[in-house]
Formats: sequence, structure tokens, C-alpha cells
Amino acid sequence: MTMVSRHEAGQAAPLYITAVAGLLFLALAFFAFGQADVTRNGAQSAADAAALAAARESRDQFEVGFLANVLDPGYLEDVFNGDVIGTANGCTAAAYYAGQNKADVQGCHWATSGRWGFTVEVKSQESMGTSVIEGTDKEHATTKATALVEPRCSFERNTQDDKPDDGGDGGAPPKPVSPGELVCDGVTWDIDPENLKLLPDIADLFTVRLAED
Repeated sequence: MTMVSRHEAGQAAPLYITAVAGLLFLALAFFAFGQADVTRNGAQSAADAAALAAARESRDQFEVGFLANVLDPGYLEDVFNGDVIGTANGCTAAAYYAGQNKADVQGCHWATSGRWGFTVEVKSQESMGTSVIEGTDKEHATTKATALVEPRCSFERNTQDDKPDDGGDGGAPPKPVSPGELVCDGVTWDIDPENLKLLPDIADLFTVRLAED
């Protein structure tokens, strides 16, 4: 009986080793896929951050032109009730934020369909890593994201008096008339020509968000 048991044990040993080797390979393969997912997720985070940075940069540069035309009711209707698109390019900011998240920008361009925003494509600086899956040490994650700039307010034109007020004194320069008011998240802001500093910040007037499509 002892000799038979030893014989059977000798036959089982190779099977045991093969099974363990197979399980070890599967474990390493799952680890490789997990590592690849981490790299892809990191690249997606970099793309999101880069696209948001580009959109914010474009929005912030839009402020100069906005303040220069804020007393023009037609302009305000176009901006808040129409489809005005800022012209400033924010791709320089996109490259910086992609780099901060260990990725390189492969492409940065205006969003499609006439929307105000940017689509940024990135490539991870780090590879998928060495694993049991051949070639992963040379593969890099690539992905993209789109961020949009959208108004948070609506504009209501002043229809009571479109003519400047001369103040009742024929020699005094006419006082500018308010073009109307902005309604932002349920809060009304009167546009006072003599106190434009009281207007909300550009970040309160326009939101930046990632596009879901």
C-alpha cells in the first residue's frame, strides 16, 4: 500500500504543479488587466482635467470682451439667450494640466456642433507596465474628453426706457441707461452702468462642465 501511495503521489505532483502554475498565470493576467485599468483611468482623469482647463481659460479670457460690451442689450441677448462662442483658445492650459496628470496632449481642438468648448486627446506618459501579456510594456493609454462653457444666466432687456437720461440739466452729459438685468440661478442682478463691479464674476456667469456625449 505504501508503494502504491507513493506512486500515486508521484503522478499527482506534476498535475499539482501545472494547476498552481495555471492559477499563478491567471493571477498575473488579472493583475496586468488591473494595471491597465489604472493606467486608462489615470489617462481619462488627465483628459478631463485638460479639457476643463482649456474651457476655463477660454471663458476667463472672454471676460475682457464681455465687460467692453456689457451695456449693449443686443450683445447680451446673443451671449445669454443665443449661441455666442468665445474665441480665446485654451489649449496651452490643457497641455499644462495634462502634464500634471502624467499625460501628454495629442490633440486639442474646438468642440463640434457649434458648441463653445474644447476636445482634448491625451496619451499616458507611463506604459501599461511589464506583465505576462506580451507588449504591454510598450502600450500607452489614449483617451479624450470634451468640456463646454455654458451660460448660467438669462438676460432680460430693459424695455422701460432705452434713451440715456440727461439728468434734467441740458449741460450735463447723459447718464447711461441700464440695458436690463441678469437672472442667475433665481437671483436677479440689475446691470448698473455706473457700478459694473457689482456684477457677478465671469465664473458665476458661465459654467464649465464635461460633456456627456
